[in-house]
Amino acid sequence: MENTIIITGGTQRIGLALAKALTEAGYNLVVTYRRFKPSVDELAELGVECVQADFSQQADIENFINWSKQHISCLRAIIHNASDWCAESDGTDAASLMNKMLQVHVQAPYQINLALEGLFDTKQTGDIIHISDYVVEKGSEKHIAYVASKAALSNLTLSFAKKYAPDIKVNTIAPSLIVFNADDSPAYREKTLKKSALGIEPGTQEMVQAVEYLLSSRYMTGRTIALDGGRHLM
Repeated sequence: MENTIIITGGTQRIGLALAKALTEAGYNLVVTYRRFKPSVDELAELGVECVQADFSQQADIENFINWSKQHISCLRAIIHNASDWCAESDGTDAASLMNKMLQVHVQAPYQINLALEGLFDTKQTGDIIHISDYVVEKGSEKHIAYVASKAALSNLTLSFAKKYAPDIKVNTIAPSLIVFNADDSPAYREKTLKKSALGIEPGTQEMVQAVEYLLSSRYMTGRTIALDGGRHLM
């Protein structure tokens, strides 16, 4: 597979929107998914290669790396979107929770970036995009391990940007609210919208446009695009 973009966690919400948009733009897409859902078949019908991988498991990281080396001949980009939003609660096994968050948000991108460097097309600049989170800026008393692991993911951007320049650009996108879940209550939606200066639900197209910008840019690496509606102003 040539001119290929990998999206980890690409079968729901932001990842699904990115997969559809980039397929329409003419790229070959490989997406990973943790558990089967109807969108896997939907993407397959569009010609997207869907690979099951649970990145909380080291074996699945290694299996996906081996699969990629066997099936992808030329990479255009890797978008690390796979994520798990786990909270601390009474009875939480703190060590297991932190290990899981680091495995999904740090170990998987770290190992994949290192292992697949050689698949990038040497004739054009490639891209690695880490999807982090706005909350890295402020922390969270309810999602301590999650936020710490997303902060580590953001930091990976700096080191890989240095390591892979000028052949591969490496950047982060740090979104806040992009799209509500269908079951979010009216009260929750109202409260959340008040947290940002712009006060809107921008929709997944906002993330699509940010990714398209990074793919087209010739002069941005080691940076973070903050898609947060001005939450830092509130």
